[in-house]
This record gives sequence, C-alpha cells and structure tokens, in this order.
Amino acid sequence: MFRRFIFLLSLSVTSASAQQIVVRDPEISQYVSRVSADSLRSTVHKLVSFGTRHTLSTTSDAGKGIGAARNWVLSRFRQFGKTSGGRLTADLQTWTLKAGERRIDKDHDIANVVATLKGTDPADSRVFVISAHLDSRAFDIMNRDIDAPGANDDGSGVATVLEAARLLSASKFPATVIFLVVSGEEQGLYGAEYFAKQAFENKTLIEAVLNNDTMGSSLGSETALSDNTRVRVFSEGLPAYQTAEQAAKIRGIGAESDGKARQLARYLKETGERYVDQLEIVLIFRNDRFQRGGDHTPFVNNGFAAVRITEMNENFDHQHQDIHTANGTEYGDLEKFMDFEYLRKNTAANIAALANLAKAPAAPEEVQIDLRGPASYAKLAWKAPKAGKVKGYYILMRETYQPFWQKKIFTKDLSVTLPYSRDSYFFAIQAVGEDGNESLPVIPKP
Repeated sequence: MFRRFIFLLSLSVTSASAQQIVVRDPEISQYVSRVSADSLRSTVHKLVSFGTRHTLSTTSDAGKGIGAARNWVLSRFRQFGKTSGGRLTADLQTWTLKAGERRIDKDHDIANVVATLKGTDPADSRVFVISAHLDSRAFDIMNRDIDAPGANDDGSGVATVLEAARLLSASKFPATVIFLVVSGEEQGLYGAEYFAKQAFENKTLIEAVLNNDTMGSSLGSETALSDNTRVRVFSEGLPAYQTAEQAAKIRGIGAESDGKARQLARYLKETGERYVDQLEIVLIFRNDRFQRGGDHTPFVNNGFAAVRITEMNENFDHQHQDIHTANGTEYGDLEKFMDFEYLRKNTAANIAALANLAKAPAAPEEVQIDLRGPASYAKLAWKAPKAGKVKGYYILMRETYQPFWQKKIFTKDLSVTLPYSRDSYFFAIQAVGEDGNESLPVIPKP
C-alpha cells in the first residue's frame, strides 16, 4: 500500500507541473449555464416595487411593505414547486417580535420564507441552506414608511436564492436543500437567529449555510474601484460557541484556521471557480467585515458551518441611504446601480457549490491521524460516511503556512501512510461520490 500511494502522489505532482485538468459534472454545468442575468434583474425589479421592505413595515397592504414582499416570494417558491414532483414545499415561519427588543418599538408579526427541497435518500438526513434577507432600510433604521428599495441590500441575495430554487427545483439530490429568505436582518439578525435556534433545538443536521448579502454591485464608493471578477467570502476561524476546553484542543493541533466555516469557504472557492469562468472567490479570514455582522453569524454561533458571500467593493452611496441627490451624487439603493452580469456569476458560484454538496456523499467518519512513530510520516485512517454512494476518497494536503489545499490524492482505501511530516502539513479527508462530487473536508483528530 505504501508504494502505491507514493506512485499516486508522484502522478499528482507531475501532472500539476504540466497542466491542470478541470473536470466538471455535466449536470452542475447545465445548472450554471442556465443562470440568467435577466431573471435576476426581474426579481430585483419586483422586490423594489414594494416601496419598502422594512421589517416593521405594513403586513396588510397587498402591494407595499414586507408583508406583500414575503407573500410574493412565497408564491414564487410554490410556483417552482410545481416542477419538483411534490418535493419542493414552501411555507412562512412566523412569530412575534416584542416591543422593547433592540430596534423594535412595538409588537410586530414577522416571518421567514422557507422552501424545502426534500432529498431523495431517506437515509440521508443532511441539510444544505442557501439564504438571504428580505428586509430593507433607509438611513433612519426605525423609519418603516420611507421608500427603501433595497435593490442590492439585499434584493441581490433574495434574487440569488430564488434563482437557485428555480433551477434546482426539479433536481433529485440525495440530501435536502433549504432555500431561506429571512426577515429582520437590519433590525438585529432576528430572522436568522430564530431559524438557527429552531434548527439547533430540533437537531437539524445543517451541514452548510451559504448566506448571500449585498453581492450585486461591482463599483465601490469613494475609491471608485470597479471589479466584477472577484467576490468576497467571509468565514469564522475559531467559533464563539466553542468551550474553553474545545478551543484549547483546537489550538493544540494548530487548527484555528480549519473550523467548519473555514472549510466551507475553501470548498466554495474551489467549486465555484471550477464552474464559473472569470470569477475569483476571495477568502476573507474573519467572520464578517470589521465590527459588522450578517445572517450567517447566528448559524455559526449555534455550531453550524456558515459563510457570508458579498461583493468585492461595497458602495456606501447606495447602501442604507435615503433616495436623494447631494453635490451631484445620487444616493439610494436602486437597481440601476447594480451589475447583473456580476450578480449572475456570483449566483452561479452559489449554485455550483450547493449542487456539488447536495449530490456528494456525506463526509467521512472518525478521521484520525496516528501520533505513534516518527513525525516525518503521516498515518491517516477514517471510516466510510453514513450516507451516499462512495467511489473513493481524496486526501487533501497543504503546507502549514499555506491558506489553501495544495494537493489531492485519490484512494479507495480507508487508511494511508504518507511520507510527509505531520509537523509541516495539514491534512483532511473528503468522500467522493460516483459522479466525482466531493463532500466537505474533515481534518483528522489525534
């Protein structure tokens, strides 16, 4: 077995120095090719037409406010469900925000829109979530009546979630996919917090959350930087929910940058760039922008792997602004300031990663690295995943000073000894399905 793995490794090194072979799943390539900038534009246009989607805005007006907006989103999900053979269902998750809570001045009914595409394998309990927030705001966070179009923040994210549901509704993934549109983000992450808490208490096996927020503008403010070829992904390093004892174990093996959220971010980068041309996914190794937050955070705090996807250069002239013109500059979050080709690429990256995850087998179990023997070798062993049909496994490697995985070695065995020092390399194991779709990586425990 030892000689066999040396041979495979030498093949990997030789081919990497000569050329890079990119293999795309034809089914996922088809989904990506069908992502439509016009469809995304149409969704954003409709969302803007509700005037405001402020969390505390009217829920009784049929054409204005967050109530009308969430009913429209629900109707779109249900329309997509007609092509799913009954597997895509959608409902409102409702509760009441109480006066006295942060940025809540009176009791108000609130709702998340939740569409669930049930997996085809009854033995597969995994859930993958793609999310965005429906609510919008102007400069005054408590003004529920002023126009707050929220085209980019976060009409772009809602359009991405709806586009994913449109294209994936007829798919037959073994795992379950949830298309989630939450409310209350601007007031205090209320919708995401409620959903994440319910999922934790119900022991829902959420494997990954792709949260999309403000991702459709390619022109930054002040610096005027323009870039429609890169998108940022924020990921937590050492999660806040870890106990001191758990955190000490993580630091003991130097895995501060290998938590579940960070692994998901790396997975999104590799998979998104595999399927979407002219797009670089830039990994930002912090939970969110400096001293700011988003809907992925409540998931992270409840122990789920969650990342935030957002545009490369934010434009603050068109974010959290009243619609007005001052000194020749037009302010307001209007659709005319968006780049829908850029949004198309960012949406396609989401769909590629989501489909790859949902098609792949579950991750390997009990991944371990043996500490016996000299540190110049790495002895790895693992068990087969609980769900999915497995063709084999990838052993991932990177030098300790590198942020991304550098090598992949394929094997059909459940253990391997590599002539690479466990002092100088990080390792992880992925399960690989029959169509080549990879699970999330799992780092070994000693």
